[in-house]
Amino acid sequence: MTVADSAIGLQASPARAPAPEALSAPVSVAATSPSASVPAPAAPPDRTIWGLDPVQLHTRFWASHGVQVVRQGEPSEIVRHAELFLLTESGALPLFRLAPLMDALNWIKPQLLFVRLHDARERGYREHVITDPGTGRFLRFQRVYEASRRLTRVVLTPDRDVAQLWQSAPTPLAGWRRLRRVARRTDSATQSVDGNVYDRDDERDVAHLVHDLLQTWKWPESTVGRARKVNGSVWVDADAKVDPAAKFIGPVWVGSGRSIGAGATVVGPAVVWDDPGKRPATDDIQWLTIEPPDPPQDPAVKDATALDRFFKRAFDLAVSTAGLVLTLPLYPLIMLAIWIEDGRPFFFGHRRETVGGREFSCIKFRSMRKDAEKLKAALRAMNQADGPQFYIENDPRLTSVGRFLRKYYFDELPQLFNVLAGHMSIVGPRPSPHSENQFCPAWREARLSVRPGITGLWQIKRTRRRGSDFQEWIKYDIEYVEKRTWWLDLVIIWKTFAMVFVKVIRS
Repeated sequence: MTVADSAIGLQASPARAPAPEALSAPVSVAATSPSASVPAPAAPPDRTIWGLDPVQLHTRFWASHGVQVVRQGEPSEIVRHAELFLLTESGALPLFRLAPLMDALNWIKPQLLFVRLHDARERGYREHVITDPGTGRFLRFQRVYEASRRLTRVVLTPDRDVAQLWQSAPTPLAGWRRLRRVARRTDSATQSVDGNVYDRDDERDVAHLVHDLLQTWKWPESTVGRARKVNGSVWVDADAKVDPAAKFIGPVWVGSGRSIGAGATVVGPAVVWDDPGKRPATDDIQWLTIEPPDPPQDPAVKDATALDRFFKRAFDLAVSTAGLVLTLPLYPLIMLAIWIEDGRPFFFGHRRETVGGREFSCIKFRSMRKDAEKLKAALRAMNQADGPQFYIENDPRLTSVGRFLRKYYFDELPQLFNVLAGHMSIVGPRPSPHSENQFCPAWREARLSVRPGITGLWQIKRTRRRGSDFQEWIKYDIEYVEKRTWWLDLVIIWKTFAMVFVKVIRS
């Protein structure tokens, strides 16, 4: 009793990915020897599982995340109920984790998110036997390596019209040109993530895709109605027969018309393809019934004892008092410079939020022209920030004195008064206004659980990389809230002074 012409056995070694031949050369699983397997004839090139070929499996995988794959040049209905559209070239089958991109998708809400996929897989190879054409005598082995897509671009968008523009483009180049024109007129962002990209025209690459889907797709049932979970990571077609005494090791998919008898052992990752004579019809994706993926966990805000809060406040009072004593002699000089160039006022107060969402006036030396807020609307199109904040390199609203003050952080000296008043701390998340804090409730609640700081983890770690500054702000603010300690505060203060000192030395 065997599973004939059906199973694809994959055994991955720690050092390298399984050989693609394992996917294209099926094996039989013998009942007489629970762990034995012997070669069987190759599966047909149009093999399916649950009625789906590998490319359709790829489409269903993304649909289970609420994402419709839209391939350039391949007409299909752009569904209304997809949450996102994944725009990709017709020959590429991308696979990557969506979670690292959710910050940008949920909080910045770009119309286009350009994603650079870095494929770092170790590539396999084949050994070809080279013989003499005349005599047939062996000459040598020739090693042929697989083709590689090391860097691939895809786009995520919530806009159906943009998806239609990409799909209807006559060539990939024309499609990318269309997307770049759209990006110039609307909000867009760029992210880089690790992922795998498979060539749909390369049978070995498609074999790797199926192998990886076996191990990463935890709930095929969400978009494949015929799939039923038997145990662990074993999914079986509704028309397959699996004896309860059969043994499965690792993830296994069993197709329509197949039987796994008592005493048989199937070692995964493995696919038991549909019986070609009993291949089921393909059903439509039920977009309205797809269960959404689990949302990211809320930040784990570290609890602080009453003693911790007391010493933190005492430290803030001591440092801010010492800082004011040392810096107050600079105030008349700074105010005089501001007055000579642009007159009064000397200070600028911006409404920010502190613990519990209470608003306060965050005080700084004025570094911009008096009409800066009016100019901001005219300069909105030049905004280089990837989030709700506004940033332009060499901002034309800055005065000459203001540019100097910002370079050496002198504009923030009055915030020591905010620390004395209890609005701020020396170290904490960056203070931000109510409008910016609305972009992510989880992030907002975490950062508003502590006082904002004059300096913080974001200020010493930020890279200012285009398209990632807002994500870094969120990341480092949450990291500080989750990990804050006395030692971390001291490290941040030390590195802040080091940054200022380096700037002064280099000037």
